[in-house]
Amino acid sequence: MSSEVFAGPRETPPQGPPPKPFHLPATTDFSLPNGMQVTIVPYGIVPKVAVRAVVSAGAIDESASQVWLSKLNAALMKEGTRTRTAEQIAREAAEMGGQLEIDAGSDHTSVGGVALSDFGPQFVALLADVLTAPSLPASELPRLQADLVRELSIGKTQPEVLAQERFFKTLFPDHPYGRTFPSESDLEGYTVEDVQTFYSKNFGAARTHLYIAGKLEGDLRRAVEDAFGGWATGSPAPDLPAHPAKVRSLQFIDRPGAEQSNLLIGLPVAAPSSPDYIKLEVMDSLLGGSFASRITSNIREQKGYTYSPVSQIGTRRHLSYWLQSADVTTAVTGPALDEIFYEIDRLRNDPPSAEELQGIQNYLAGIFVLRNTISPDAIIAQLHFVDAQGLDRSYLSTYVRKVMEVQPADVQGMAETYLDPSKMTIVVVGDKAEIAGQIAPYEAQQQPQINTDGHR
Repeated sequence: MSSEVFAGPRETPPQGPPPKPFHLPATTDFSLPNGMQVTIVPYGIVPKVAVRAVVSAGAIDESASQVWLSKLNAALMKEGTRTRTAEQIAREAAEMGGQLEIDAGSDHTSVGGVALSDFGPQFVALLADVLTAPSLPASELPRLQADLVRELSIGKTQPEVLAQERFFKTLFPDHPYGRTFPSESDLEGYTVEDVQTFYSKNFGAARTHLYIAGKLEGDLRRAVEDAFGGWATGSPAPDLPAHPAKVRSLQFIDRPGAEQSNLLIGLPVAAPSSPDYIKLEVMDSLLGGSFASRITSNIREQKGYTYSPVSQIGTRRHLSYWLQSADVTTAVTGPALDEIFYEIDRLRNDPPSAEELQGIQNYLAGIFVLRNTISPDAIIAQLHFVDAQGLDRSYLSTYVRKVMEVQPADVQGMAETYLDPSKMTIVVVGDKAEIAGQIAPYEAQQQPQINTDGHR
């Protein structure tokens, strides 16, 4: 990639007004006798309402021989209930101006969607039927398994996905968070009884939080009580804490003939419940998590090594990790790593200027407010984040203020405390014959032996 594409001086954007704070509307929170938690929040004037049930069930509940069983369960839950076919569910949701979605993640499964406000109570009833009484039909299992086998095959050909698989396997050894792919034989061997057992073991009122947000119409509390009051309590979610690895490791996946290398660099950092978490988000945004960040300016704009480098602070239940990714041309694999670590070291040693920090703060605060005004679904996502991480709801209303209170020394302190290069996992996916010499210095610095695999 030519650096000429990114040539030219950068212009300093004009100073905008101070970011406005985000005000969380008053929520109505209650629990049903069966233990299900409910949050209802009025938000916006568009006549739509988002209804989502978040169940504490997902990949974390899978054994090593059950990877993607939670995804298969979610797919099969869409195929009808004891009283409705999949076609009837889709038609009823459409008649209410929406659709119903089910997504299984690492810690949770989300069931819900957005409908017209006039149909809020009816949409609650439809969601309840799908969540509490799925038929899980054996007749649809082969088709859904075939879909997942195709997804698995595609995923194993994508270098970005292979890099992520290795990163999480290294960061979370012997924990469900570290399992990205099942074996094809395991996936094809799951039976409908396996899915039924997974559902009955992990889905119940005690593990569910229902969120309703938007322009509220009708008696939604009564609708919730009627629709979910008879659901069995079920068992509480088990506690399966993860202890992410914090040791220098170079992981290499060989892809002969690859024209670019996929880089991932990261390590565990403070959990969302830590008083350092918001400071870490500011640090991340300045270092690599925004278009104006230092790493982006260095390896994208100045040197043209990559088009879209980005860093982030990812979360799981009660933990976080920092992760920098970049897809770079093969010839500059080593130099790109050098520049990333140069920027990490620079921020660990010297605080940013007040001007640079203010630009990042304005960006981060503005994005937070904008994200929460796009749709009622966005408010549900934020509420679920604070609830799942055990945070007080005031986290949302004070977020902008706390971002703007971060000082240059705080940013340096976060980098110095948490971004220790000697404890980082580095994953490189690329042509070993072309880049082995370039990454040799990082191989020499690692503590464990280099782990190499061949993939095409």
